[in-house]
Amino acid sequence: MAHFLSTSCSVKISSSYKPYGQPLNQVRTALPTFTIETSKSRYKRLVSQGHRAGRSCVVRATAAPVSQEVSAQPRSGSNQSPNEPSKSQRVMVIGGDGYCGWATALHLSNKGYEVAIVDNLVRRLFDHQLGLDSLTPISSIHNRLLCWKAITGKTIELYIGDICDFEFLSETFNSFEPDAVVHFGEQRSAPYSMIDRSRAVFTQKNNVIGTLNVLFAIKEFREQCHLVKLGTMGEYGTPNIDIEEGYITITHNGRTDTLPYPKQASSFYHLSKVHDSNNIAFTCKAWGIRATDLNQGVVYGVRTDETSMHEELCNRFDYDGVFGTALNRFCVQAAVGHPLTVYGKGGQTRGYLDIRDTVQCVELAIANPAEPGEFRVFNQFTEQFSVNELAALVTKAVEKLGLDVQTITVPNPRVEAEEHYYNAKHTKLIELGLKPHLLSDSLLDSLLNFAIKFKDRVDRKQIMPTVSWRKIGVKPQTMPAN
Repeated sequence: MAHFLSTSCSVKISSSYKPYGQPLNQVRTALPTFTIETSKSRYKRLVSQGHRAGRSCVVRATAAPVSQEVSAQPRSGSNQSPNEPSKSQRVMVIGGDGYCGWATALHLSNKGYEVAIVDNLVRRLFDHQLGLDSLTPISSIHNRLLCWKAITGKTIELYIGDICDFEFLSETFNSFEPDAVVHFGEQRSAPYSMIDRSRAVFTQKNNVIGTLNVLFAIKEFREQCHLVKLGTMGEYGTPNIDIEEGYITITHNGRTDTLPYPKQASSFYHLSKVHDSNNIAFTCKAWGIRATDLNQGVVYGVRTDETSMHEELCNRFDYDGVFGTALNRFCVQAAVGHPLTVYGKGGQTRGYLDIRDTVQCVELAIANPAEPGEFRVFNQFTEQFSVNELAALVTKAVEKLGLDVQTITVPNPRVEAEEHYYNAKHTKLIELGLKPHLLSDSLLDSLLNFAIKFKDRVDRKQIMPTVSWRKIGVKPQTMPAN
């Protein structure tokens, strides 16, 4: 049950066009509204508006060539790369409206890949349900893509629907015919999965079934397609031995074998990722699928070369206790004068990376695909920090800006080791050519200034953690009205 929405419009940017920093309302007045033509699918009847709306349609947004004024002076980063593939690969980015997915979709388009975004836009719905909002104002996916087309002349196709609906996913695969699939399309928050029973069930159903559907779609429709799946370093837990990249060689009772590295997931979200990894590994062995699992660390930052081109392209920046990550949260807390909130003893150590390295890693994985039947695992991070170390770095950077900030310890809402050994290997992406953006003083200054710029949008009620691993129950939790 699916229907197609085709969209065409003419976009022109006047000579008064300005890059990143232009007020959003000025940009929106320059972007046209959509004229939508709807026709019946060749598969089934139309689905009425509001009935399974999140999983029922395909949207393609196109724009006329940009004006001479813009094309004569392209923005930095919009030119064809010397490393651009001679024959453009077609890359489907599932979850392309999200934090990592949006930055990745623009980056790949800018590098010359033909890109399609597949998304059911549920991440925006989570904000409405929980009373949350991005620190940065983010435009609709339609305006984002129109702006990208206007600035760069490049088109990104958009398919709105739910990959848990296999009919929708099948139509999307047959329509776009991807050479590679980058799969970000999962509920990605550990705290969200621990709010209550219904959200734990949603997380596992959405993530595991969605990934299974992608695997079946590759098998049935695009058997040579390369799956690049976003995993998480959280699958490994915090073992008292070095963490290898996916596999470990063990000698036991005189016999030696190389086995998948043991998994110690710490939330229903992380467990869903472990299930995904097992399913992908099995289908690589059974069906000959080629797949790369990117076990990503904690991502920070908001700007990439592409998202910095214009405010309409700005990425989301989460700082709340459900979706916000440690460094982003600390920068926002410092910007509004709130004490930095360290959970427990603060010795929790994880791998971290800049959002610019996320997009770089994905591109490297696509450009160097796995072999048929191969299940590769790359640990995707660039540096390791404890929570206490991050708080100290932010405090130092804040003091240089003439601000005062304190650090407080709050009861840890999670069930995790607060002091532990942690040494994870991460060499494979470096060997492929990753050039890391390490956490420098200048980068911290940039993050803090960004948080200060938008501090009036901060909802202080969302700063402290409200989700408890031990108190999760069957009663649905709701967000009280402000």
